[in-house]
Amino acid sequence: MRSFLLNRFAQSLVLLLIVSIIGFVVLNLIPGGPLAQFGLDASMTQDDLKRLAEQLGLNRPLWVQYLDWAWRLLTGDWGHSFRDGAPVLEVIGRHLMATLLLMGSSTVIAIAIGTWIGVRGAVKRYSVFDYVATVGAMVALSIPTFWFGLIGIYVFSLKLGWLPAGNMYTIGDESVLNYLHHLILPSVVLALVHVAIWSRYMRTATLDVINQEFIKTARAKGLSERHILMKHVIGNALLPMITLLGMQLPSVLTGALVTETVFTWPGMGRLFLDSLGYSDYPVVMGLLMFSAILVVVSNLAADIVVAIIDPRIRLS
Repeated sequence: MRSFLLNRFAQSLVLLLIVSIIGFVVLNLIPGGPLAQFGLDASMTQDDLKRLAEQLGLNRPLWVQYLDWAWRLLTGDWGHSFRDGAPVLEVIGRHLMATLLLMGSSTVIAIAIGTWIGVRGAVKRYSVFDYVATVGAMVALSIPTFWFGLIGIYVFSLKLGWLPAGNMYTIGDESVLNYLHHLILPSVVLALVHVAIWSRYMRTATLDVINQEFIKTARAKGLSERHILMKHVIGNALLPMITLLGMQLPSVLTGALVTETVFTWPGMGRLFLDSLGYSDYPVVMGLLMFSAILVVVSNLAADIVVAIIDPRIRLS
C-alpha cells in the first residue's frame, strides 16, 4: 500500500512539472508575450517596454525565467496580477468558491441521475428505456455545452421566466434561496454531458457485475432481485466509477469554463478567459497550475479510496 501511494505521488509530481513547463513555454511563445497588453497603450514607447521588461525580469533567458517562477511558486509567491497588482492566489481565491459550487452541484446531479439511468438500463437491458437512454446519451455527447446553455436561457429564462439568465445572485438579495435559484440552470446544463458519460459507464459496470458468479450464487440462495441489486451489484459496480470520478474532473473544469462564460458566472473559468484576453500571464499561469493541482489531487484521492475499498489493489 505504501509503495503504491509513493509511486502515485511521484507520478503526480512529474505530471505537474511537465504541465508547468509546457504552460510556461507556450504562454511566453504567444506573439507579443507577457507585454502584449502594455503594447496596446499608445503612450508606451519602445524604451518604456524595454524598461518594463527589465523590471519584470522578462529580458532574461526563458529557462531562467521559468526556474525563478517555479521557485517562487514553491515558496508560496504565485506572482501578482498585471491588471490590479493583487496577489494571484488572492485573485483565484475570490473566484474559487463560485467554481467549486457550480462543479460540486453539477457533479452531484450527474452522479445521482447517471447512476440511476445506468443501473436501470443494465437491469432492463434492450428495453425501450435502455434504447431511449442510449440515444439520449449520444445526443448529449454530440451537442456542445454552450448550445445547451443558450437553449436553457431561451426556454427557461426568456420564454417561461422561471430561472435567471445569468450571474450568481441578484444585487441586493444575497440569500441562500437566491443563490440556489441562480445555480439551478448552469449546474443542470453542466451536468447534462456528464450524466450521459456516467450512465454509459455505470451501465457497463453493472452488466459486468451482474454476470459474475457470486451474483448467480446469490440468486441460487433465493435472495430477491432487489436485495441482490442493492447489496451486491451497485456497491461493486461503483468501484470503477470512483476512478472515473477523478478522471472526469478535467472535463468538468472545461465545461465549467464554457458554462461560466454563457451564464456570466463569476468563477475561475470566466476569470481564465478574462485574464487570457488581457494577457494577464501571472493569473493565467496561476489558474493553470491550480487546476492541474486540483486534477492531480482528485485522481490521487480516487486511487487511494479505491485501494482502501478494494483489497486486490491494496494487497498487490
